[in-house]
Amino acid sequence: MTVRVTLISPAMNPALREARFEADDALDDAGARRAGAAAAAGEVPVADHRAHGPSVRCRQTAEALGLTTTTGPARPEAALRDWDMGRWRGRRLSEVSTSEPAAVSAWLTDPAAAPHGGESLLDLTARVGALLESPAWTGGRLLAVVEPAVVRAALLHALGLPMETFWRLDVAPLTLTELSGRSGRWNLLCGRPLG
Repeated sequence: MTVRVTLISPAMNPALREARFEADDALDDAGARRAGAAAAAGEVPVADHRAHGPSVRCRQTAEALGLTTTTGPARPEAALRDWDMGRWRGRRLSEVSTSEPAAVSAWLTDPAAAPHGGESLLDLTARVGALLESPAWTGGRLLAVVEPAVVRAALLHALGLPMETFWRLDVAPLTLTELSGRSGRWNLLCGRPLG
């Protein structure tokens, strides 16, 4: 059975503006306004099932888009959580690169590395891929607000892309990425902006 999975990246927040590893920051005012404008313009796709990552940023984006007030609220989904950056959480990439250059190099070049003590890229992609292939995500139209790393991991899994491709995929704030198909055979429509 064909399924359509629409992933929306959350609106802008301070961590993204400052190139920091996510620390569960709230949306900034501009991000909240842009998400609200997208909802008011009717740009949010209709879905049979709605979910969001458990971060404050994903929840607030889902709320601003009206996903928590329509015919059944978007539910938080633990498997859609952001990439676990362990002890790097909340730190700037430039700071970590200066203090731990070998660790950052390993993180960027070895998909199995987790020098920060969190998840490796392989672990992230396996977690997101398992959700895409799960019976709960088969059939109908699914819409989820998820962190950019989750969108990128979903694309690696769905399209069978090599792990190093992860670093070449950019996911802008408040954009749609759509996968359609079924387990083992996905098609991609990417990067449609909202707002």
